[in-house]
Amino acid sequence: MLENDNITLRAVEPDDLKRLYEWENDCALWRFGNTVTPYSKYALEEFVRNADKDIYTAKQLRLMIESKEDCATVGCVDLFDFDFFHRRVALGVLIDKRYRRRGFAAQTLSLISDYCFSFLNLHQVYCHVPADNYASLKLFRNADFEPAGVLKHWLSAADGYTDVLFLQKINPNK
Repeated sequence: MLENDNITLRAVEPDDLKRLYEWENDCALWRFGNTVTPYSKYALEEFVRNADKDIYTAKQLRLMIESKEDCATVGCVDLFDFDFFHRRVALGVLIDKRYRRRGFAAQTLSLISDYCFSFLNLHQVYCHVPADNYASLKLFRNADFEPAGVLKHWLSAADGYTDVLFLQKINPNK
């Protein structure tokens, strides 16, 4: 369920710490999320140490995206703000800049959506995408995520504020 011919979505391992440290502390990526300060190695070690908790307990799940061709870890996908009662979860995907534009993100969205709908029996997955992140908007739209609203002036930017689009994908089997 969490793999296809090209990628595997796997649990976080201690060996992923260096890569997570690079991604989490890349300030160029901070504008896409809620991070405004660096993460310490200690904080990430604690995260990895506790990554074995299931999504029902932790209300989140991070999976690493691994290429089957060369066993390289090319990115990660996060499920967060898990709401069991309303059967929904937020989703974020990161592909390392060295591996972008190779289809890894699209394949990840397909696998993680199937996992959420078939295994977790969720009703919907959703995401927030900055309005000026055209590549991500195209990615999610191509993965059948539909616009559901706009959060005006949601993110602070160098030249003012940026809107954020709220996109959701409803379980097609419900």
